[in-house]
Formats: sequence, structure tokens, C-alpha cells
Amino acid sequence: MINLDDIKARIKAVKQKFDGCLEAFDEDKLRERLNALTKMQEDPDFFKDLKAAQSVNMEAKNISDRLDDLKSKRNAIRDAEEYVALIEAENDDSLEGELNDLVTDLEAKVEALHLTTLLKGEYDANNAILTLHAGAGGTEAQDWTEMLYRMYKMYAEKNGFGVEVLDVLDGDEAGLKSITFMVKGLNAYGYLKAEKGVHRLVRISPFDSNARRHTSFASLEVMPEIENDMTIKVAPEELRIDTYRSGGAGGQHINKTDSAVRITHIPTGIVVTCQNERSQIQNRETAMKMLIGKLAELRERELSERNAEIKGELKKIEWGSQIRSYVFQPYTLVKDHRTGYEDPDVFSVMNGNIDEFIFDYLRKA
Repeated sequence: MINLDDIKARIKAVKQKFDGCLEAFDEDKLRERLNALTKMQEDPDFFKDLKAAQSVNMEAKNISDRLDDLKSKRNAIRDAEEYVALIEAENDDSLEGELNDLVTDLEAKVEALHLTTLLKGEYDANNAILTLHAGAGGTEAQDWTEMLYRMYKMYAEKNGFGVEVLDVLDGDEAGLKSITFMVKGLNAYGYLKAEKGVHRLVRISPFDSNARRHTSFASLEVMPEIENDMTIKVAPEELRIDTYRSGGAGGQHINKTDSAVRITHIPTGIVVTCQNERSQIQNRETAMKMLIGKLAELRERELSERNAEIKGELKKIEWGSQIRSYVFQPYTLVKDHRTGYEDPDVFSVMNGNIDEFIFDYLRKA
């Protein structure tokens, strides 16, 4: 039997957090913006600029979905309050279990909504472009890179995001040397931007006949997809554009023409490639989006470093400074008898799917 007073307190806490979310999103401003976008969509010349029209339609859909989500959660809170009143009026204990499940689900949904209020960066709402590179470790590192790709793909699918591969370079024996893919969805960049950095794996290598422990590294770059940013200008003379034939599986067209594109930004040395599209024009457009995204990410990083330097908090950025370590068997989570402390980076995975374990670790981290 549950305590109704505890349930009431939980509902009150959820309502307070939801009210904070309402204040952060400002429903009135959202409705005003939606009305302005709707008027733009009603313009007879709306589709003359297709890219601008797509941008407007996407923003309108995102705002409409946000308003519907807020309305849904407001109704759910009201239903929970009415449920409590019904139980008290009829003195029916049989409904308490259902009420507890309802409030638990509501708490999780409002907590997820609260998280989105923290995504206030300039590009947080955009799609994210992720690039994984295998580091030290040879075939083991290339296998680790493919595992990470599958992990982020699983994360995207479980959160309702789409995934599109833009460029891939297969490993020599197994895995991937590098892969670039786009995660599509509202706030994809906001959720994933903190994943950039070096990821370390320690495990018994399946490629070692002596079953020795190996350490592998893979780096992850995360940048936003940027459609229209007039503050970032790239002059044609600053670019070197190379074309070549796409690698990997293809058809009658893709591997018989120089459709793949490599763009080098000469002032910064940034290089982007795309070979996933069927035509060179499409690959060039996608590669330019990737370049703009990298330049925007570079600008934000330089600004952050400059601010940190002013504050006296400048930190070294180097290959060895991994953001997360994944340590598997033969270790177990035990206390160090010398210090008496548990190692938070030590895990044991004796059975099960390693990708699912890594995904769960990422989700809980």
C-alpha cells in the first residue's frame, strides 16, 4: 500500500518543475513565432526559395510539436491530481498501484523536458554531424570505432533520431578506420556535443590468439549541421576541392564516376569528405555543410578557450585526455585493498551484448 501524502508531494514537485519548464520555453512567444511562420507559409511565393521554405517548415513543426508536448504534460499532471481526488473520494486502495505507475512515468517525462530547457546554445537545436576516427591500437582500435558507431546509432534510434552515413572508410581487417554520419532530430547537437573527445577501451582482444588485454582509442568529433549562418563566410579562393571515385559497395553509377568530394579549407587546414550521395553536386553540398559546421565548432571552441584563459582556467587538450574509459573483463568492481576505494572505471562483462552494455553506460553517464 502506498502513501497518498507521498504521491501528493511527488505530484507537487513535478508540477513545480513543469512550471519552471513553461517559464523557460515561454509559450506565448512560441505561439507568436508559430503564427508568424504560418503567415510566411501562406505566402504564394513561399516555395520559390526551396531551402528557406524547408527551414521555415522545420521550425514550424518543431514549435508545434513543442506546444503539443507541453499541453500533453499539463493534461497528464491534471489527470494525476484528479486521480488522487478520486481515490480519496471513493476510498479505493486498488487504484493506488496504477496511480504510482502514472506518477513515476510523469516524473521521467518532465525530467526529460527539463533537460531540454538547458539546451540554449546557438546550435543546440540543430542536427549533429559526428566523425569517428580510429586511434592507437590497429585492428583493435578499428573494431572499437565500429562499436562506438553502433552505440551512437542505437542511442539515436532509441531517442527517435534519424541516422545518415555521409562518409566511411573500412578497416583493413575489421571495423572502421573512420566514419562520418549525421544524427537528425530536434536538439541532436545539444544532446551529443558533450561526447566529443577521446574514448578508451580496455578488454581481452578477440584478435589476439594469446587472449591478452589490449587498450584502444577512438576520437569523436561533433559539429552542428548549419543551413543558413551568414556570420560564417568562406571565400572560394580559400577552398581546394578534389574529386575521386567512391569506395566500398556501389552500383552502376556510384563507383564509375568521380562523385566523391574532398574539400580542404586552406586557412585552417580543415578537411571534409563526402561520398554517400549519388552525384558530385550532392556530395559537394553536404561536404560544405560539414565544413561550415566544423568552422562554427572551431569558433565556439576558440571563444571558450579565450574565456577560460581570461578566467585563468586554461586546460591542456591532448590525445591522452580521454573523456570516458570503458574497461571490461577480467576486471570486477572491487575495493582497492591499499586505498579502500572502489574504482568507478572498472566493470565486468561476462555475458550479453557488449554494444548494449556500452549504450547503457553512455545513457547513465
